[in-house]
Amino acid sequence: MAERTVLVINSGSSSIKYQLVDPDSGDSLASGIVERIGDTTGSITHKVDGRKIEIDEPVPDHGFGLAEVLRLFDEEGPRLEDANIVAVGHRVVQGGRYFSGPALITDEVVERIEQLVPLGPLHNPAHLKGIEVGRKLLADVPHVAVFDTAFFQDLPEEAARYALNREVADKYSIRRYGAHGTSHQFVSAAVAEKLGRDDLKQIVLHLGNGASASAVVNGHAVDTSMGLTPLEGLVMGGRTGDIDPAAVFHLVRVGKMTIDEIDHLFNRESGMKGMTGESDMREVRRLINEGDQNAIDSFNVYIHRLVKYVGAYTAVMGGLDALTFTAGVGENDSDVRAALCERLAFMGVKIDLEKNAIRSSESRIISTPDSSVTVMVYPTNEELAIARQAMTLI
Repeated sequence: MAERTVLVINSGSSSIKYQLVDPDSGDSLASGIVERIGDTTGSITHKVDGRKIEIDEPVPDHGFGLAEVLRLFDEEGPRLEDANIVAVGHRVVQGGRYFSGPALITDEVVERIEQLVPLGPLHNPAHLKGIEVGRKLLADVPHVAVFDTAFFQDLPEEAARYALNREVADKYSIRRYGAHGTSHQFVSAAVAEKLGRDDLKQIVLHLGNGASASAVVNGHAVDTSMGLTPLEGLVMGGRTGDIDPAAVFHLVRVGKMTIDEIDHLFNRESGMKGMTGESDMREVRRLINEGDQNAIDSFNVYIHRLVKYVGAYTAVMGGLDALTFTAGVGENDSDVRAALCERLAFMGVKIDLEKNAIRSSESRIISTPDSSVTVMVYPTNEELAIARQAMTLI
């Protein structure tokens, strides 16, 4: 057993993802997910030692779900009593202007996270449930909140401030907060270490069902695509990304839609799902192979948005040394990588198509030696990043 471990909890509105991590070696000792919390049918999957234990049962609430997780640890291993847990790390999406790094969870910190719910209405309430239940069930170890927004806390004012009336913007805390910061920080630091340089101008593309881009100079974020909420920026599985805000006014006035209906439309029923009927890029690729014109056009919209952001961030940084793909689509979809890099050929970007086609869980360089930009695939590990950030406070 590891000398010390951290239990990482990512509590969503209807799910709990968890992982027991050795922060020193980076090994995952066990992981799992509780799904469809509050539905008539629920499921729990627990993975340990190459085994997968699956339970189908109703999960009425987060308290029941996390209690079941602790039972599975006890019965299937590794026993938490023997796991030398030194902290529980909780992912929290919205930390506002208050949290520039991890925070030891106290009643005051919980209260502050509650105050930030208006800025993170889809995420922070679920994180609060996970924190509340976790602190009750695992009361003997410190709990640490790690914030998605922390890495972007010190964005330059020119990148963080919207051109909204200053008085209104400041009164209602409207600015660019970013998200996926834990992933962007982990990957950008790992790339700098792998390339042996701390003076990099780099772009990290976190491409999953949610997608975001960041521009990082000398280890510090100077811009990021997600904004006040994770809705802004790139085309995503179910989210629009960038869209003229007047579309909201139009849908209210002409479409007679409510704000809640538009919120659901933009966040859940748009992006690739809204354009093709499929949020999973693998399914979109299947449709493309069948000659589906909607899927072909939608894929081009997806790539076009990426090209715009890479070009803009290269200009913002005054150059580009490294371009890194991470997360589900970024790590596994060679077609997305190839299509984007082909569009960046004018910048001197060249990739080795054979290396790009390799499926691997290892970090790797896929650009050619004469490419003007080092192009990499680097698997993100947000759980390890959360565990290591939690350790800094223990």
